Amino acid sequence: HACTGQNRVAPRDETCRSKPMKVKICGLSRPSDIAAVNQYRPDYAGFIINFPKSHRSCTPEQVQALHAQLSPDIPAVGVTVNQPLGTVASLLEQGIIDIAQLHGQEDDAYIQALQARTGKPVWKAFRIRSTDDLDAARASSADMILLDNGYGTGETFDWTLVRDIGRPFILAGGLREENIQDAAAM
Repeated sequence: HACTGQNRVAPRDETCRSKPMKVKICGLSRPSDIAAVNQYRPDYAGFIINFPKSHRSCTPEQVQALHAQLSPDIPAVGVTVNQPLGTVASLLEQGIIDIAQLHGQEDDAYIQALQARTGKPVWKAFRIRSTDDLDAARASSADMILLDNGYGTGETFDWTLVRDIGRPFILAGGLREENIQDAAAM
């Protein structure tokens, strides 16, 4: 688990207490996951919704039941991949999730339409391989951008690319005990 903040990531320990970091635990799919989240109090709880390629995928009904058990002060983040705008909007409008995290090819028009329709925060994940990818992330109208190596590969990308991104972001992918201090030093 890692904390995220403006251009920072660190384990949730003394380092996080001294910096404006946030923690999101993702891939929750069981009541025992929710019990752990309620105990350890991350800033966000993430659910993968309708993505059968993930063994942690949940249906909206499962997420709704799990969200009902989640402490009300921990926002539920719904991770979706190339879902129709109406589907994601409905998840937000029904209160099944509090924040949409988009991991597909959703473009800026999609993001803006979702924001306008729901008034809820929209996060967008970007696969970072080059400065061109970073430029796209920087220009996004998403409320928050998530920078990753490849959507669940567990590998890092060249973090030096994001040193001067100029906007808050979430750093994801390949965060481990061995490299977390490097991430925090960015």
